[in-house]
Amino acid sequence: MADEGRSAADRGSDVDFCSLAMFILDEIEFGDSRPAVKNVIGGAASFAAVGARLVAGDEHAQAVSWIVDTGSDFPHEALDVINSWGTSCVIREDRKRLTTRAWNGYGVNEKRDFKYLTPKLRMEASSLSEAQVLSRTFHMVCSASRCISLVEAILERREELRRRNKAPSAAHAAQRPIFVWEPNPDLCTLEEQEQFLVASQYVDVVSPNELELGTLFGRSGWSEDNADDRELVRRILDSGIGPQGEGFLVIRSGKQGSYSYSRTHQIWLPAYHQPGENVAAATSPVVDPTGAGNSFLGALAQGLVSTGRAPDRVVDSVLSGSTTWNRVVTSWGRQRHVITALICATVAAGFVVEQIGVPRISWSKEGKERWNETEFTERVRLYTQRLYRTVEESPSDIC
Repeated sequence: MADEGRSAADRGSDVDFCSLAMFILDEIEFGDSRPAVKNVIGGAASFAAVGARLVAGDEHAQAVSWIVDTGSDFPHEALDVINSWGTSCVIREDRKRLTTRAWNGYGVNEKRDFKYLTPKLRMEASSLSEAQVLSRTFHMVCSASRCISLVEAILERREELRRRNKAPSAAHAAQRPIFVWEPNPDLCTLEEQEQFLVASQYVDVVSPNELELGTLFGRSGWSEDNADDRELVRRILDSGIGPQGEGFLVIRSGKQGSYSYSRTHQIWLPAYHQPGENVAAATSPVVDPTGAGNSFLGALAQGLVSTGRAPDRVVDSVLSGSTTWNRVVTSWGRQRHVITALICATVAAGFVVEQIGVPRISWSKEGKERWNETEFTERVRLYTQRLYRTVEESPSDIC
């Protein structure tokens, strides 16, 4: 239920995930025979929140927190959809302004053009409630310089709460949260390269897509098959991700899946929907890629703090019988939970591409939660079973 002015901790529960991205109403043009659509729930905040919500499930829905700024033109049906998710969403209404709106246009190879149609209202660390500031994870979409300032401001506010004994526990406020950063696509330029490397040292996960990573280093794109591009990854890791250099570079590559790297580990996970999988039906389950990357990272953030919950148990139950996989997990040690989080992220993105806008939530007669008429954990199971077969047949393809 959207909650005006009240947050999860105000009602006695903790916050797992908080996005500092914006809510936007989208207008989308596809560049083909499909007509344009308007008033679509969008923006990085919406998609990241629904990604986190998929992983959290109904039991932990209120641990997902975000902010929606609405204007005089905000449609009531959009609020109904947001309410149905049951997250700790804070609605901030200002009838003196218009809701932030944007235009999205798609071209060849899912290249997206983007522009704002109304003034934007971005989030600051000061926008967050005390409960949100104490979130276990944060999701940001911004420039490198803004990334640094947001991380510093959030850590400063947490330290202030610790000193004032405002936190539920001093230990909780003192613990460093997980920061997941999407570089602003418009600022993935050669001129921003050095600042990108500096900002990466402030976060735990940095995630450009393959085109953005390429343009950051003066290239047309990035490919795992290219030796120079693999060296580019090594340069980023050597520069350092995270305060201790133990963070991850996660490269989102659309229908090719994702490539994740740390100084000691790497893994490739295929996309949930594979090209040609529905040839017999002559249809593709992929309708609109808008927001898939945001939902991937929202789900990844939530997955990183969901050890022992339903998705984690499903992955363990499927893969436990693979000796090859068990060796992989053992080698990852205390970072083993990253693998499960990436699986959850991949599955979440698979839901988002199946329609224009956000996936649809419903409930079965037995009261089970469904998204696009499917249980999230069931898709985690199906995807993990496919992964099991790949690992057994060709483990080098994955790790």
